[in-house]
Amino acid sequence: MNLSKNSITRIENVDLVITGRLVDASNATLFGHLQDDENFKIIYKPVAGERPLWDFPDGSLASREYATFLFSEIFGFNLVPLTVLRDGPYGFGMVQEWIEDAQPESLINFAQGMHPHLRKMVLFDALINNADRKYGHILLSKNELVLGCDHGVTFHKEEKLRTVLWQFTGLKLEDHEVQTLEMINNHDLKFLQDLLSVAEISAIKVRAQSLLKTNTLPEPATDRPAIPWPPV
Repeated sequence: MNLSKNSITRIENVDLVITGRLVDASNATLFGHLQDDENFKIIYKPVAGERPLWDFPDGSLASREYATFLFSEIFGFNLVPLTVLRDGPYGFGMVQEWIEDAQPESLINFAQGMHPHLRKMVLFDALINNADRKYGHILLSKNELVLGCDHGVTFHKEEKLRTVLWQFTGLKLEDHEVQTLEMINNHDLKFLQDLLSVAEISAIKVRAQSLLKTNTLPEPATDRPAIPWPPV
């Protein structure tokens, strides 16, 4: 995404006005806008509204969402809307820019195709160990720009990958994908040290090394569900 410094500064500092709640979400997910601009829509997930998960006991879901955004930006995936951690009306949490009209009726058909942006999301999800890539967590904005949301269950040290995007299974890695994996493998990943556990950060490099070794995009697990439920 093309993130301006002005947008980052504003979403970090301008007061939030909450106008509603996404009632289908399992954790508190509030909708609103920046106080000085009704057109700058946001999603706000306060840590206080998180439901504890037995298999994600460390940190917060909000910190994982922010870690996913940073990982996306630093390694050039550009797949996550502008995301910050900050205080809000209901306490500290994650605030993310809302992407308008990004789930058209054609989304599922599109998401079953072979668009290169979807392939990029496949590699991204494998690295962040995304346990919940549903169709509903894929955003298709203008000019077929693919983005993703709802990254609270990511970066677990154990393999948890669950996704609806298995159409690229087993395809050989392209040169630019190999370069990205090598970059991650050689990076110190210190930007994640306040957001994830040491074991979770180490597991990122293990996943990168595994992909480099097989030289293919990931294949679905056979010992556990490989698709989230519900998939939409």
